[in-house]
Amino acid sequence: MAKILVVDDEKVMVKGIRFNLENEGYTVDVGYNGRQAVDLARANDYDLIILDLMMPELDGLEACMEIRSFSSVPIIMLTARSQDTDKLLGFEYGADDYITKPFNILEVKARVKALLRRSAATKRQQEQDKRLTSGGLTIDPDARAAWKNDQPVELTAREFDLLELLMKHPNRVYSREQLLNQVWGYEYTGEYRTVDVHVRRLREKVEDDPASPTLLCTKWGVGYYFHGQ
Repeated sequence: MAKILVVDDEKVMVKGIRFNLENEGYTVDVGYNGRQAVDLARANDYDLIILDLMMPELDGLEACMEIRSFSSVPIIMLTARSQDTDKLLGFEYGADDYITKPFNILEVKARVKALLRRSAATKRQQEQDKRLTSGGLTIDPDARAAWKNDQPVELTAREFDLLELLMKHPNRVYSREQLLNQVWGYEYTGEYRTVDVHVRRLREKVEDDPASPTLLCTKWGVGYYFHGQ
């Protein structure tokens, strides 16, 4: 479940918000001034922060701006001010949503759920955007995982590095020497035949017909390339 930070100098209000959010199944940390908000946000991985506008040491705007310097965590600002200019200023400093005091706790819970839902959708999209997909083959550089027609493909570390390089630069032909330099490193002193062996093994794992490859292709007399589709 999501982890939330609630920061407000009104301790009774913090207690009430924490109680209600924990009843929803969230894990909740609390703070009571802007400096604590920044320090806690820096030290922990939160899914959402609820931040009061008027607080000692650092006000909510200053704390929000400082948090934004190192984190993109969703932030809801709490304020007794209802003027549109104050809300716009909060958005300028990096807030994602605004709730005006006094508020109904049901509104807080609804805003929290909506913002967490949007944040999760954004993260999923970002993760998908990092993936490379072509011809039924997908790799995830962060997870170092590969799939062929949605079925996992087990690759060695070197096979993955080789495939990632080729997929990141579709239709670019690499000589064996270039592949050795970029995948194995300049210090590698092995024979160029090593590249051929790894390409053959990759074809056996990712091609529908390894004898007639359509993804990991050969430019005769030059080298190898990934046929982008």
